[in-house]
Amino acid sequence: MILQTKLRARARGAGVALPVILIILAVMLLGSIYLLRTVNSTALTTGNLANDATLSRAADLGLHSAFAWLQTTAKTNKVALEQDNAANGYAAAWDGKTPRDSTFWNNKKTITGDGGTTIDYVIHRLCLNAGPYNASGNSCMQSPAGPGANGAGITLGGEQGVSAVVYDATPQLHYQITARIVGGKGSNVTNQMIVLIGA
Repeated sequence: MILQTKLRARARGAGVALPVILIILAVMLLGSIYLLRTVNSTALTTGNLANDATLSRAADLGLHSAFAWLQTTAKTNKVALEQDNAANGYAAAWDGKTPRDSTFWNNKKTITGDGGTTIDYVIHRLCLNAGPYNASGNSCMQSPAGPGANGAGITLGGEQGVSAVVYDATPQLHYQITARIVGGKGSNVTNQMIVLIGA
C-alpha cells in the first residue's frame, strides 16, 4: 500500500515538469526575438546617425562657399550688399521665414559637392528692408564693432547696457547663411551660421 502511494505521487509529479519546461522555452524564445530586434534597431540607429553626420559635413561646403562670396563682396563692393543678388543666393532683407517654408529657398544658389551631391544655400541680411542699413524705415540686426561707450571692450557673446544704442564705429550687420543637402532615402540636413560684417 505504501509502495502504491509512492508510485502514484511520483506519477503525478512527472506530469508537472513538461509544462514548466515549455513555459521556460517560450520565455527564452521571446527573449531571443526581443534581443535580435534590439540589435537590429541599434544598428539602424547607428547607421542613420553616421549618415546624418556625413550629410552635415557635406552641407558645410555650402556655408563656406556662401561665406567666401559674402566676404569677397564685402571687401570689393560693400554697396552691392544693399540689394538682392539672386544669382548668388543673396537677399538684402529677411522676411522672418524659416527653412521649412518653401519660399525661404527662393533665389537659392546650388553648388555641386563630392560624389555629385547638390547643396543649396541662401544668404539673408537680417534687415527689415533692402537698401542702406541706416535708411529711414529700415531696421537691421547690428552689433558694436569695437569698444563700448565707456571704452571697455565687449567680449564675444557679451552685452553692453546703455539707455540708447551707442556705436563707437560703424556697426557690424548680421547675415544668416543657410545651407541644405538632400541625401538618399529622403534624408536631408540643414545647417545655419550667422556672420557679422561691418556696415
